[in-house]
Amino acid sequence: LSVSVLSQHAEAIQNHALFAPTLILILLGCFTKSAQFPFHFWLPAAMAGPTPVSAYLHSATMVKAGVFLLGRLHTTLGGGTLWIAVVTTVGAVTMLVGAVMAVAQRDMKGILAYTTISVLGTLVMLLGVGTDQAIEAAVAFLFAHGLYKAALFMVAGNVDHATGTRDVTKLGGLRKLMPLTAAAALVAALSKAGAPPMFGYLGKKLLLEAKLDVETIGLYLTAAAVLANICMVAVALLLTLRPFWGEYRETPHKAHELPASMNLGPLLLAGLGLFVGLIPGAFDETLGEAMASS
Repeated sequence: LSVSVLSQHAEAIQNHALFAPTLILILLGCFTKSAQFPFHFWLPAAMAGPTPVSAYLHSATMVKAGVFLLGRLHTTLGGGTLWIAVVTTVGAVTMLVGAVMAVAQRDMKGILAYTTISVLGTLVMLLGVGTDQAIEAAVAFLFAHGLYKAALFMVAGNVDHATGTRDVTKLGGLRKLMPLTAAAALVAALSKAGAPPMFGYLGKKLLLEAKLDVETIGLYLTAAAVLANICMVAVALLLTLRPFWGEYRETPHKAHELPASMNLGPLLLAGLGLFVGLIPGAFDETLGEAMASS
């Protein structure tokens, strides 16, 4: 049956005697696909492929299939006590675990993998809240994350290719040798940290407003989101200031700027994050409205 047909029978489905075990099994599948705690361990372990693959499969798009399925099934399975309790709790825990673990990483791809886990947890938590405002916030944040995270993964690939290492403790002063990569990293990291006027700022603003709108647990969810974002700001600094600013450090390969073909992707994605942040109507009145209604 299609999702639209299922949603027409939501009341009958939720009143069925087997609804609770059915919901739990579906949620387990979605949680595993989208790396929710305690099934989060597979995502950082999947970072062995080239960075464009990491950006596409394990960060910006494919790994969000579980989140997408939760969103599509929300009108059928969501809104009840069990959905709200399980989905919101798992999302909030995943958001915090991913953010805290990201700060402890030193490999650029490892850092990005754990922050992806945190963002996936945030999206799941918003779907658990399930209000119209939360759904709109989830859509905006999902799109903003796709732009800045894919850009940062490609930046990590550029740095690895040019220097022979992704260890941020062994990098420094690359800004002068890799100015285009540094520019893409800075713009994308600002969006990641939620700095205005980036698209990431708008996404996180909507996120906090949606959580404050929830009775009883709104303040707890907001406090968790603030703590997670403190870690995200620290990670943004770790990914930009440490490798690209400060004193130059010798690396296994002599650092050099890469060809336009390797800089176009991260520059375009990071630039789109800035463009949508400056002109949010370009997203709200097109993709945003369609995604939220879907």
